[in-house]
Amino acid sequence: MNSSDNSDLNEVRVDVGDLTFDAAVNDVGLYNGLDPSESVLLLHGFPQSKASWLPVMARLGRAGVPAIAFDQRGYSPGARPSTVADYCLENLVADVVNFCDATELERVYLVGHDWGAIVAWATTAARPDRISSLTAVSVPHPAAFAWAIASDPDQRQRSAYMDSLRDDPSMADLMTADDGAGLRAAYEGVVADDLIERHVEVLMQPGAMASAINWYRANGDDDLAAIAPANRPTTLIWGENDVAVGAASIARCGDHVTGEYRTIRLPGITHWVPEQAPDAVVSAVLDGMG
Repeated sequence: MNSSDNSDLNEVRVDVGDLTFDAAVNDVGLYNGLDPSESVLLLHGFPQSKASWLPVMARLGRAGVPAIAFDQRGYSPGARPSTVADYCLENLVADVVNFCDATELERVYLVGHDWGAIVAWATTAARPDRISSLTAVSVPHPAAFAWAIASDPDQRQRSAYMDSLRDDPSMADLMTADDGAGLRAAYEGVVADDLIERHVEVLMQPGAMASAINWYRANGDDDLAAIAPANRPTTLIWGENDVAVGAASIARCGDHVTGEYRTIRLPGITHWVPEQAPDAVVSAVLDGMG
């Protein structure tokens, strides 16, 4: 694909304690300020960046909704600690809450994709007082996902790459070799070229890929299984052609949500939902805003 067909990101930096996160705000948020109770906060996955949300943020802006995304821990150069333990879920959740504090967002409509979805689930479980609604993209509740890895042969096969990322110390070098050829191949030809280059630019920075992989190394299946149920209005969006996440965990997701819940299945859509099906994401987010 050639172009994301969307306007550029409005880049900002947000200081959160000793960390500095590279962030992006849509036009509504940039010029009118982030509404402390009506803003959408978007968390990206692996191996991506805040740019994965560019198509969604532009559409939210046209709907008059302020939105902000940030390169998370390890992806932002100013928030790239060196040890594996720095990337545990407790710290990733704290980043979200502290980022909201730094941007004066009392409550947010939280949206997460892939690893960003796992962090969003965990944040919603830990701090429901800060979340108006949750939209999880591609990844179901982590306890449902951990169950599927343990119990469903199809999901075990789909998740084999996670063991490689955790156990093979050469993975960062392999994914960034040949100007990121392996990284580019991961997007399956469905992500727009300009968005791919944004992701690659972030992950080719010194230490970035190793830090991104540390998310896998710091958080095992037991950590995922221990996340409490979500008790906020929740939507799960899943592409039926997702190669990483199978149907078994999607079917079980609702068992781990105590609030209002729905699943949206997208025929013909792959794992890269934010870039491939932004209209579906925006529709779900707006529906969740009431």
